[in-house]
Amino acid sequence: MRLRRRDDAGTSEGTSVPRSWYQPPAGAMRRDLDPAEFPEIIASGQGTLWVDIDLRHPDQHALLGRSFQFHPLSIEDTTSAEGRVKVEEFPRYLLVVIRGVRLMDETADQYDIETFNLWCFLGPNHLVTVRGPHAPGVEALVDRLARAPELLERGASRLMHHVLDATVDAYFPIVDQLDAFVDGLEERVFVRFEQEALRDIFSVKRLVLQLRRHLAPMREVFNILQNRPSALITPESQIYFRDVYDHVIRLNEALDAYRDLLSSTMDSYLTQVSNRMGLVTKGLTVVATLSVPFVVVSGMWGMNFEEVPLSHSPHGFWVMLALQLGLGAGLIVVLRRRGWL
Repeated sequence: MRLRRRDDAGTSEGTSVPRSWYQPPAGAMRRDLDPAEFPEIIASGQGTLWVDIDLRHPDQHALLGRSFQFHPLSIEDTTSAEGRVKVEEFPRYLLVVIRGVRLMDETADQYDIETFNLWCFLGPNHLVTVRGPHAPGVEALVDRLARAPELLERGASRLMHHVLDATVDAYFPIVDQLDAFVDGLEERVFVRFEQEALRDIFSVKRLVLQLRRHLAPMREVFNILQNRPSALITPESQIYFRDVYDHVIRLNEALDAYRDLLSSTMDSYLTQVSNRMGLVTKGLTVVATLSVPFVVVSGMWGMNFEEVPLSHSPHGFWVMLALQLGLGAGLIVVLRRRGWL
């Protein structure tokens, strides 16, 4: 067996030994068990075992078939990063697949997100979580067990509830960020009329559609977990999954509201662009119209003929200027009466 390295929190980070927690029927909680003990604990049906498999380590992934004897198709699901969100029931265990999300701090786009799958294998007395490098639900449960080890005594289904609940709750900070963006959107569009606002609207609308696409299938998952009778999830535990289902419904409703609001705001922005363009065109048209008398009169009296009326008059310039201004004023009166100004 390879040596295990422990970090500051005391968790096992070895390449072949996954993190594990076991609460026996009597005695204190044990941590980081030898994988050889997993089949014996599962066969006994006693206590509660949680094993966290990190997909970055092939030796840990191999335990799914060697120690837990999961179906090959279930194991194959864990190798697909874009696998479908679902619930599948097998004779000895229940497979739940949900999708987590996080904001990408590594990119310049503040609305760039990364999604990842989390697989939960629920047995009578054990829970096996399979994850990649990012798993907020798993880490939240690790922190809770550090503070309250007695949580293991509540059973494997309650452990799975905590993992799934924390994974869904990771969506709320992103939705809160959307709420902050929408709050400042009205001033940016209707008061300051920032040209960059349209680009941000497109980015946020794309984010909303992405989140909605990932959250929509999870409604069916938690609806099954809260309603479908199962020997692995007691009615008492189903009540807790009902709470997670409510969270998913709230998130979907919020995203639907943001989608409609962003669509209407985008339409308003484009309408404002059209209105501003119309005002500019109207102003240029007025200027061009008012310049017509000056162009016409100046052109006529600027022709190269010897006999041009008023060409020899000492007051000819002022007469032509008055005529031009009078024609311009007359055009303004006509335009106003027709409602074009």
